[in-house]
Order: sequence, then structure tokens, then C-alpha cells
Amino acid sequence: MSRNALKLRVPTRRITFSPSSAKKPKETKTYASNDHVRDRGEAFPFPCRMAITRQIGDVLVPISIKDALASAGPVASVFVQGWVRTRRDAKDFSFIELNDGSSLRNLQIIATSSLPNYSAVQRLITGASVTVRGALAASQGKGQSWEVIADEVTIVGPSDDSYPLQKKGHTPEFLREIAHLRPRSNLFGSVFRVRSRLAFAVHQFFQERGFFYLNSPIITGSDCEGAGELFRVTTLNPSDPPRKSNGEIDYEKDFFARATYLTVSGQLEAEAFASALSKVYTFGPTFRAENSNTSRHANEFWMIEPEMAFTDLNGNMDLAEEIVKYLIHDVRENCPDELELFAKFVDKELLGRLDFVVDRPFQRITYADGIELLKKSNEKFEFPVEYGSNLQSEHERWLTEKHCKCPVTVFNYPKEIKPFYMRLNDDNRTVTAMDLLVPGIGEIVGGSQREERLSVLEASMRRHQMDPNDYKWYLDLRRYGTVPHAGFGLGFERMLMFVSGVSNIRDVIPFARTPGSAEF
Repeated sequence: MSRNALKLRVPTRRITFSPSSAKKPKETKTYASNDHVRDRGEAFPFPCRMAITRQIGDVLVPISIKDALASAGPVASVFVQGWVRTRRDAKDFSFIELNDGSSLRNLQIIATSSLPNYSAVQRLITGASVTVRGALAASQGKGQSWEVIADEVTIVGPSDDSYPLQKKGHTPEFLREIAHLRPRSNLFGSVFRVRSRLAFAVHQFFQERGFFYLNSPIITGSDCEGAGELFRVTTLNPSDPPRKSNGEIDYEKDFFARATYLTVSGQLEAEAFASALSKVYTFGPTFRAENSNTSRHANEFWMIEPEMAFTDLNGNMDLAEEIVKYLIHDVRENCPDELELFAKFVDKELLGRLDFVVDRPFQRITYADGIELLKKSNEKFEFPVEYGSNLQSEHERWLTEKHCKCPVTVFNYPKEIKPFYMRLNDDNRTVTAMDLLVPGIGEIVGGSQREERLSVLEASMRRHQMDPNDYKWYLDLRRYGTVPHAGFGLGFERMLMFVSGVSNIRDVIPFARTPGSAEF
């Protein structure tokens, strides 16, 4: 049977919704086809199941291509919409590969020469947008279960030969230059679908465990990390700012009557709410004015930061290890097509590495033990290994990939290399810091038990050359009902890089903000 001879007539249940009534929808059995409503005695050429065609008034509601491809059976009348990936012509019909972003896979549209605008359909090129009405039928081609036999193809937005995403390979560098169009490519469409799923899984993880979601402020007067790499927020005239008698800029005359910045972390505010709600988490954008052009750094990025009252370092490590495994498992379960693409074209070892982390318990070692292992390794590292220096990515990867051969949690770091708020251990030399290390990337989580003792925290602030008077509200949390508490930060983009195998942070952020680049 030729394709243009296909005639479908499927009994469906058409549901009509009445916005003014709370009663159940009225269902009426009708017969529809991809040609015309025909005599009810005509035989139907394919076995089919009952299908629901949702209609509001006289409008057929569009379904996603993902849902169309997952259909349990043929459907007499569907409405899909999207962008043309490719079009090729046969004698009496055209094949259109349509994608709406809901799925990595395309839906094949069969447009026959009987369409009134068939000549226009034959001129469709990659990038054009269309809507299609027709019958969802079992595909006669290979590699796909369903296709749509079009009754109607409406050209919504044309394209032309200057469209940069043609059917060929494109480098990540080129696609960064057209960041407004790269989500239409297979790779970046997949990256950002996984990003969406990963964000959902973050909220799901914490909500299932009784955490409350906190929206911490974007504008802050605090430098949580004490690194001084902050973007200033001001309305003062840069060419003629008000000045004090000593010549310094007078920020008391600024919009907020003090110096303010874009936040580097929501941790301090989360500590305040954990002191009332017990378990909270923030999940939002953070900013750092670090002039670094590496593949792992961006100036705007998202952080996941839980804080828990009545929790020590061990409880903190337990939760951090649990969320890493949870997020990997969720993406493995819900994004199989995307992960298959990444494993084929981005990182052939990806799936094995993800399973490596999920299937093995984290091994915990102290910072001091880690340094000793690295020194005795006889490995030639680019960065020297010395007690009191930060672990570099090469050190972290050696611990996970070559020595422990499992994910690793390193804890109890020297106080000199960690921020002011981390709890001082009884040895007076180390703090209750912890970093989670995974193969292929190194550190993925950093956190600590917080210093809950007022006098010790004040001393730590002074040691870091901070004025305790600037943090009175933060110190109040230790004055009134202080409790042991802990938390950590999980870089969202770094987690996405790990589960996708994408090696450059610019390729997992919709519109990356890096030194010298703030386009789009």
C-alpha cells in the first residue's frame, strides 16, 4: 500500500471541557480520519486501541513529540508543532523530521502531494517552524515506532539558507557564538533537558527529606567566603562618586546606604533559617568576580546549599554523599536517550563512571592522610603536594581513580586554608571541613560543620581580618539558642558536567557569563 493511499479511521473518545462547570467532561464517541470523516462501515486497516484526543472547545490541543513517540497505539487525530530538522522528497510525498525540544528523537511527518500547500511544503528547509494535524500511525520506516500522516501542514515561520545549524557537525566553540540557537542542536538540547531534570531532582531530594526551600538574597553586604572576589552593586556615578574626608568613596550615600555586592553564597542566610526551621536549602544563582578563563569557572553559576540544625560533620557528609548518588540515579533513570548521546559523542566512559559512583560507597579519609598518600605515590604532579596547601584537581583524581578506586570524602582541613565560619577542631589546627571527590572531575561538594561557639567564631573572624561588628546579626545566632549545625555547597553546573561528561562549564549554562563575555 502506498503512503498516499493510507486512510485511517480510528474510534476515539473526544473529551469536551466546559470551563464554567466542575462536572466530569462529557465524552462522545466519534470517528475521525486522516482524510475525511468517512462512512462508519469502512474497514479500518490497522489494529488500534482506544485513544484520548483532548479538545478544548473546537481546538485540538497540541501534544509534545515526546508524548507522540510514547503513544500506546495509533491516534486518529493529533496536533504537533515544532521546528524542521530535515526534509527529503519522494515521488508523491515528503518526509519531514520534526522536533519540538521535548525529546532527543524526531517525529517523522509524511506530507502527501494531496496537501493544498504541498509546493510550499517542498520548499521547507532546516530551521523553519510548522504545525501539523494528522493521524499518528505505526511507522513503516526503520528506527521509529510512530509517524504522522499529515492532513494539514501550516508553515508558521520560514527559514533560509543562512540558518547556521545545518545537518553537519559543529564545534562547541562555534555553537557558543550562537548560544541563542544552540539549544536546537542535539547535543545542547540534551544538555538543557538534563539540566531541567537535574534541577527538579534537587528539589525532589530535599522535599522528600523534610527540608524547606529558602530564597536567599541576590544582593548582600556580606562576603561569605572572605575571598574579596565580589561584584559591586551601586548606583553611584562612577565618574564622580561622593567621597569621605579621607578621599574614600562614601557608600553611605549609595542606594542601600552601604557597600553591597552580588552574593557568592546563600549560606549565611540559610544558617539563620536553619536556626528556626531546622532543615533548609537554597538553590539559586551566585556570582564571583574571579578573572579566570578556565573550563571549570564561570562568573555566574548556581549553587545548592543545604543547612541543618542539630547536625555534625558526620551527618553532613552522609547527606552530601547521598544527594550525589541520588542525582546520578535520577538522571540515569529519567534521561536515558540523552545519556546515550553523551556516551556516544561526548565521553565514552561516562556511563561506567556514573555507575562507579552510584555502586560504591564513599571512602572517607582525613586531609592529613590524603597528603601522606599523595607524597608516597611517586606520581609526578604538576602542583607540589604539601601539608597546608589546597588539593588540586590532579591530586583529587589520583585519590579517587588510582588509589581508593571509589568516590572519596576528605575531611578535617588545616584552618589556615578554610573560611572563618568552619568549626575549629579540638586539635586547634584543623577545622571540620569536608570535600566530596569523584572520578573524572575531582571536588564536587564542599562543606563543613559551622562554628556554633560565639567566642571561637569571633576569634576566627579577627584571624581572617574581619570586623565582628559587621556580622552582628550572624553572631546573634550564636547568642540566642545556638546549636551544632552544618551544611555544604554543591555546584549545580559542576554536577551537570559530571553527569553529562561535558568538560566546559560554558556548555552547561544557557548563556555563560565569563571574563570579557556577557553577550545574549
